Amino acid sequence: MITVETSKIQEIIQQQRKFFQNGQTKDINFRLEQLKKLKQLVTENTQAITKALKADLNKSEFETYATEIGVTKEIDYAIKNLRTWSKPKKAPVSLDFFSYSARIYPEPLGVVLIISPWNYPFGLIISPLVGAIAAGNCAIVKPSELAPHTSSFFAETVSKYFPTEYITVLEGGVETSQELLTQKFDHIFFTGGTSIGKVVMEAAAKHLTPVTLELGGKSPCIVDTDINLEHTARRITWGKFINSGQTCIAPDYLLVNQKIKKDLIAALQKKLKEFYGDNPAESPDYGRIISHKHFERVAKLLNNGEIIVGGETNSTEKYIAPTLLDHVSLTDPVMQEEIFGPILPVIEYTDIQDAIAIINSQPKPLALYLFSQDKALQKRVLQETSSGGVCINDTMMQVGVSSLPFGGVGDSGIGSYHGQASFDTFSHYKSVLKNSFWIDINWRYAPYKDKLSLIKRIIK
Repeated sequence: MITVETSKIQEIIQQQRKFFQNGQTKDINFRLEQLKKLKQLVTENTQAITKALKADLNKSEFETYATEIGVTKEIDYAIKNLRTWSKPKKAPVSLDFFSYSARIYPEPLGVVLIISPWNYPFGLIISPLVGAIAAGNCAIVKPSELAPHTSSFFAETVSKYFPTEYITVLEGGVETSQELLTQKFDHIFFTGGTSIGKVVMEAAAKHLTPVTLELGGKSPCIVDTDINLEHTARRITWGKFINSGQTCIAPDYLLVNQKIKKDLIAALQKKLKEFYGDNPAESPDYGRIISHKHFERVAKLLNNGEIIVGGETNSTEKYIAPTLLDHVSLTDPVMQEEIFGPILPVIEYTDIQDAIAIINSQPKPLALYLFSQDKALQKRVLQETSSGGVCINDTMMQVGVSSLPFGGVGDSGIGSYHGQASFDTFSHYKSVLKNSFWIDINWRYAPYKDKLSLIKRIIK
């Protein structure tokens, strides 16, 4: 395992601070040029990206394009809108300030740290990096050591497109991450689990460094009776089992109306067979668990409840079949942690209030899904629950809409990104107030004799 020495990390940070201070990254044309280079990096290396992701997660070429290479849409969106985002915005002033003008200027933060996860080890590097570049920052990227092929590819490739003093990739294990977190950055962007998110936030607090934490949690999926059963089953199956369930916004468990539970389970079984065949282990479209450690953790959860379909495992191949669980208790381990694997518990409810109560008894999730055509029910769920985001009558697709900020709330994260939200995350909005010289009323200057009644009238 690669370990980067403290002196090397400090040297790179110093180089990046020097580069940032020369002002080049503040130039909009420079930023646009770098965004185009980032897209070039992706488009010129699609075969290598596909090969790396196949080696790390057994991702099919289709999944790689759909969930990793497809991040180029974020780059295009930033290129299209950057000039608008970066313009100073006029702010209104009250009549009391009639001789003033006010504007808000977005400015880059400086040198930022991006710590990426292993489940989408390419796309979840590129996406925040788009925001860092667009906002005019220098960046150090720490890929996940659990996806070594993708990490190695990215480290080797970035240096061919960007100078080290602008964008650097530092590989390594936990020790490298720990050393990076002892350094002073202007922003830290972390994607990963809640427990490590707390470590990142604690380390950042020592330097008063702002953080964006993209975490996860148990994202519930409510299924009402007023649905298209075929579409519902297909969308849930896709959202849950893509990337072998290793997605932070995958439906973590189903809350199904008792009246439709039997039909939904049958439909889900049918879709699993359509997607992955009789033996998903032989399907070219079904992935693998990232590591043996994670395999062992997820496999233990199969001991909860009753297996409806699936349940097969192969530790050598880190394979866990797509699995549906019934008769799961809320106190079972599978309902006490984010599953982050291809296991889907099915819990029935008779009244929507019961489903809402279950959701509200858990930490706030990153995503909430609701399948229902009942607009009153949709409104009620939106009003009575809290989550990072909501997707109605589909799963996962909210992450692909650049105009929607993506992020968590509570235990599922702090801050958001995608589209302009990414630009905002990596920017400081500087307030600027400007007065003129054409008039200078003396009501605010000492001596204050005979001015008290005037200030009272102004404040009133």
